[in-house]
Amino acid sequence: MKPIGCYLCLLFLVISCQEKALESAPNSYPNIVFIFTDDLGYGDIGAFGATDIQTPNIDRIANEGIKFTSFLSASPVCSPSRAGLLTGRMPQRMGINAVFFPESLTGMDPEEITFAEVLKEKGYQTAAVGKWHLGHLERFLPLNQGFDQYFGIPYSNDMASVVYLRNNEVEEFEVDQTYTTQRYTEEALTFIDQASDAPFLLYLAHNQPHVPIYASPEFQGKSDRGLYGDVIQEIDWSVGQILSKLGEKGILENTLIVFSSDNGPWLVMEDHGGSAGELREGKQYTFEGGVRVPTVAMWKGKITPGQVYEEMGTQMDWFPTFCKLVGAEIPSDREIDGKDLSQVLFENGNREADTFLYFMLSDQRGFREGDWKIKRPYQGYEGSRGMKAVAAHDTLLFNLKNDPGETTNLAKENPEKLAQMMRAMDLAVKQLGPLPPSKVVRTGPDNSHYEYLDQKHKAAKN
Repeated sequence: MKPIGCYLCLLFLVISCQEKALESAPNSYPNIVFIFTDDLGYGDIGAFGATDIQTPNIDRIANEGIKFTSFLSASPVCSPSRAGLLTGRMPQRMGINAVFFPESLTGMDPEEITFAEVLKEKGYQTAAVGKWHLGHLERFLPLNQGFDQYFGIPYSNDMASVVYLRNNEVEEFEVDQTYTTQRYTEEALTFIDQASDAPFLLYLAHNQPHVPIYASPEFQGKSDRGLYGDVIQEIDWSVGQILSKLGEKGILENTLIVFSSDNGPWLVMEDHGGSAGELREGKQYTFEGGVRVPTVAMWKGKITPGQVYEEMGTQMDWFPTFCKLVGAEIPSDREIDGKDLSQVLFENGNREADTFLYFMLSDQRGFREGDWKIKRPYQGYEGSRGMKAVAAHDTLLFNLKNDPGETTNLAKENPEKLAQMMRAMDLAVKQLGPLPPSKVVRTGPDNSHYEYLDQKHKAAKN
């Protein structure tokens, strides 16, 4: 009996090891499709209240998965928000406080670890399609940040010298943005076709609806909100194409799909700038309209359909979440600010923490703890062609659960809560420790030669 017992123990051990090996094998990992938009407002999607823009495919993700109603971007402007998403770190820790330009000689350091690098280590095929905006010099481009391939416009579509890059080289100098959303969709579908026999990461970052906005001819005049609505409906079509392709390949049930935006709408652009819905302000400001973004996710058979998560989440959370999905260790040599969302996605649980520091550029402007949010005094801004005017205000205190639109300042009637929030905010800032200086994103030209000539000609006339 003793040899038989030893044999059974050995057999059990072998089977257990095989099961663990199977669980950790790359083919058991989910595909990940992350669809990112640029300047999409909280009020621009049907699932978040829009009635004049039809988004059935994005709404499908919400209906068959989870909708986050209080999901925060890392920043109310482009480059910092993207850095926070890809690395799980506050952009201030990387010195990325402003947006990069075609003339920028800086970018996100290759020493940063992106979720693409984590997944690639686990055998994933990785592709970035669309807007990058984390530096256009070769050392800062996607191929040096964990992506096997890249196609897209490396910065915002209103900047000088818009080009299509293929990996590290310019493929097209002449870009007809009328067809950019379609072009990105074609690239994404081609990648899925080529990569569907192994786990893959597709990061599809649309340039739209950042101004100038463009819709292809078949979508023009189709929405009830003018050209802006047409643009969103074409993005929704793109989402539908990807869902269909995943279904055709028989891999929809093994794919986690996330749809979100980098920050709120650019309201100063009026009818070309989107809507923040019930939220206050938009892009460039740390009111909720600037940082709370429409976010939905689905994974058939894994995420319970129809979930609505009303507590806080952040774009930085996807990094540790993806690490958890593939059994990767979260880097211990740097601060990771995001929190794993696995319990939220798969167990109807809650996120581990409920605090958030609001920054605009390098200026720390507010703090959230649970349902409460405090904002530091602001001197106001008179407005410009690119930035909306906002009135000055004293210290503000809001209960976001009761007042997501930040309409009622509760500071005077809640002095104890105000003091507690101020202490908590100051402590959170202190705990960040020393931050690096902001990266230089552009420098002005030396035009003294023109000034010299102007003065010389003026003197000659006199």
